[in-house]
Amino acid sequence: MNQRTFSAKPAEALASRQWWVVDADGKPLGRLASEIAKILRGKNKPTFTPHVDTGDYVIVVNAAKVKLTGSKLDKKFYYKHSGAPGGFRAESYRLLLGRKPEFPIEKAVKGMLPKNVLGRQMLTKLKIYRDAEHPHTAQKPATLALTF
Repeated sequence: MNQRTFSAKPAEALASRQWWVVDADGKPLGRLASEIAKILRGKNKPTFTPHVDTGDYVIVVNAAKVKLTGSKLDKKFYYKHSGAPGGFRAESYRLLLGRKPEFPIEKAVKGMLPKNVLGRQMLTKLKIYRDAEHPHTAQKPATLALTF
């Protein structure tokens, strides 16, 4: 028997990329983010190779209608620091979703991708829009049905 482990080449991965549309309307943020990260990474394909970007493009629409369960809208905070003394800021997710609804999804997906150059490259294939319209109709994206 001459069995060998398959290892995808970067050129092969480029040729087999697809575009997917995910509707975030009423979906829980964490479950949505984990499914998106799996597709961006390419773990849903049999040709998955950890050191090669084998993932697909993902378009998220209706980002403003994503759901946070329980009382997380008011009790979950986004923290940032300007670097200056006294520059620590906290903003609840209710205010963050109203101001910039794409950001919570991007932050959640980014946290589930590898923390290296490959992970940053994978994140560029994520396109998030607050409404149902997106400018990627020329790529003929398929609708991804999420069941959870």
